[in-house]
Amino acid sequence: MILDAPSTVLPAVEWRERSDAHRRRAERHTGPARNRRDRGLPHPIADFLFEYYPFPFSLLENWQPGIGVALEWELGPRSPTLLPPFSDRWYAQDNGLLRADSGKLSDKERQRLLWIGELLEATGDRAPNFACHGLHEWAMVYKGKEVRHEKTLALRLPQAEIDALVGTRAICCSHHDAFRFFASDARPLNHLQPTLETRVLLEQPGCLHVNMDLYKWAAKAMPWAGSDLLLDCFELAVELRDLDMRASPYDLSAWGREAVPIETAEGRRIYENEQKALSIKGRPLRERLAAVIRETLKCN
Repeated sequence: MILDAPSTVLPAVEWRERSDAHRRRAERHTGPARNRRDRGLPHPIADFLFEYYPFPFSLLENWQPGIGVALEWELGPRSPTLLPPFSDRWYAQDNGLLRADSGKLSDKERQRLLWIGELLEATGDRAPNFACHGLHEWAMVYKGKEVRHEKTLALRLPQAEIDALVGTRAICCSHHDAFRFFASDARPLNHLQPTLETRVLLEQPGCLHVNMDLYKWAAKAMPWAGSDLLLDCFELAVELRDLDMRASPYDLSAWGREAVPIETAEGRRIYENEQKALSIKGRPLRERLAAVIRETLKCN
């Protein structure tokens, strides 16, 4: 197979050094998570990113270059079957180089990438909304019929105060995956009724969960997205999840987290400022990921 010339060729010494450095960076997150899993010690904040987004630790740890980058491959074109992460499923060898080959995308996979790209671009073009103040976590425990994290966390306010806040403040959650966890009694209180079908129409770049999802979309765009972008998105998601839980009605003091009391005007101001800062961090990651997807589909 003869492939188009890559935009970048990395010598073997250089890409192996990058791979080793990437693994060390990733293991700062996966190492403690793996240890907690093996010991049966859940973490209500950090483990969310490995449970809600059920991708293997190895996806973060094993470096892959991304579309348009070729690796100097010393075994050459007659090498045996490739091993992960450089699987024959996605990679091709040509003239001593190894690279991700978008020609191996199936029609279904191509359509999924196209949809992700459309979602990212539509979201990025929309004005951000910073008026939600994290009420989605409060709406999830409304009336106390089901408390999602009750096995690891207690509520920091009486149920009556939580219900009063949910019942009296405007709720404007636009994120389908957050809204679907709302308590049934809280759903009619939301200004929007987001569904999977309206996702492209409603998601906006101020939303914590939309920016957290950049990790999911980068993971689904592997190996084309490349591991550097994947880990950048994951590390932003770590920050977002931390704010998400600090602004929740749960008591996180035992985990060294001080609450952002969005039930007060000052707490809402703090939340909004942090939300804006994280949204700004998410903007270039969204643009990079959308550009990678465009390049992948163009090369196909």
